[in-house]
Amino acid sequence: MGFFLSVLYFVTYYLTPGVLFGPLAAYRIELVLAVLILVVSLPKLMASFTLKTPQSLALIGLAMAVLMSVLIGERWVGGGLAAFLGFIPNAFGYFLVCLHCNSKKKLQALVFALLVVCFFVIARGAIALHHANIASISSEDRENGYLFAMQSDSGEWFYRLRGMGQINDPNDFGQVIVCVIPLMFIFWRSKKVVANLVCVILPVCVLLVGVFLTHSRGALLALTALAVVAARRRIGTVPALVLAGGIFAAAMALHFTGGRDISASAGEDRTDLWGESLQVFKAHPLFGVGFGDLPDYLGHTAHNSVAVCAAELGFFGLYFWSLFLLPTLRDALTVASPGKVMEGKPMVIEEELFPLTRGKIEAIDKADVNHMGRLIVLSLTAFLVTGWFLSRSFVMTLFLLGGVAEVVYEMALDRGMIAPRLRLARLAPYAGGLAISLVLMIYVMLRIVNLTH
Repeated sequence: MGFFLSVLYFVTYYLTPGVLFGPLAAYRIELVLAVLILVVSLPKLMASFTLKTPQSLALIGLAMAVLMSVLIGERWVGGGLAAFLGFIPNAFGYFLVCLHCNSKKKLQALVFALLVVCFFVIARGAIALHHANIASISSEDRENGYLFAMQSDSGEWFYRLRGMGQINDPNDFGQVIVCVIPLMFIFWRSKKVVANLVCVILPVCVLLVGVFLTHSRGALLALTALAVVAARRRIGTVPALVLAGGIFAAAMALHFTGGRDISASAGEDRTDLWGESLQVFKAHPLFGVGFGDLPDYLGHTAHNSVAVCAAELGFFGLYFWSLFLLPTLRDALTVASPGKVMEGKPMVIEEELFPLTRGKIEAIDKADVNHMGRLIVLSLTAFLVTGWFLSRSFVMTLFLLGGVAEVVYEMALDRGMIAPRLRLARLAPYAGGLAISLVLMIYVMLRIVNLTH
């Protein structure tokens, strides 16, 4: 029950209650669903590994940072509570994955659910694009359901695919797709050509079409980064960079970005916002200006997840954000490394996806753990590359991927394949160093951009 409700929760988050439940959405079905999940999850929480992970403490601290950013930054109790309640549904994703998606079969079902979400939006957008008339578009009528119209650098109008709700921006939807693409290879089976073609290759091709229809420059950069990270292990770093360069050049030739350039000058407006965000962070260094309130100061968001987190939540919030990110990356890289994962013994899974399979042994070996670890690393890479150019510090996708990383790590840990997680006492100072390094990275990039002008 908990697993089914969790998957339904994720699908509802991405597709919106109105799309999924129609008229029933007026009865706050998503709230009823959240309450049901909470009731089902609480009995399992204490027996689960979830609260033993550093990410759980990081999310508690991040939730407090969200609350305090408004309480102190705006001196508004009601606004602080509203911000807190707005953050919790996203962070909830981490706990749901750790609690209920705790086997390979369930992770595959979760990935399939995300694929269905992407296919649904791509199909609706393709239908809308087929009936759209870009020639009649006007600057006052840019939004058309699953399509968003904008102008290229040459002034020509074009449509971009988007979803609804939390993915109603083409860049948001593009980020979700590029994060799902690597995860699709969890269905890959050695020497099963037909099955791999049907279950992996063809769906990935559809997802790539979806990325193209978003015309997201960040998504293109993410795909290029994925090509480098995925290929360097097999063909070496230099050939991987050459391959990525070829992919990038081909994508630009095919007008992947809708006629918009990717360059330092083309992104000058974004880097200006980064600089202004750092000034806001400098003026409010401890608790920030308030969760979601940066646009009130800049007139626009910062288009950088680190800059947004620092400016809105201050160093207090950025520290806990880094405390979530650091062990997630560390654990994902660890399970992806053949040298750090040993052969272990299979374990008996107490609860399976289908009741009839309860008590059977789920066959997970070192190769499976390494394979899933590499997919998580690729997916996190896609998220971080797109997140560097988007204000997506607190979206569910990040917390969901963090949960997937810890589930795979726990599977390896239970089978004696891997060393225990790093203790919080060791992670705490490194998280502070990461937070400082991320801010310095933005600062250095801004200095380099300024020197080139």
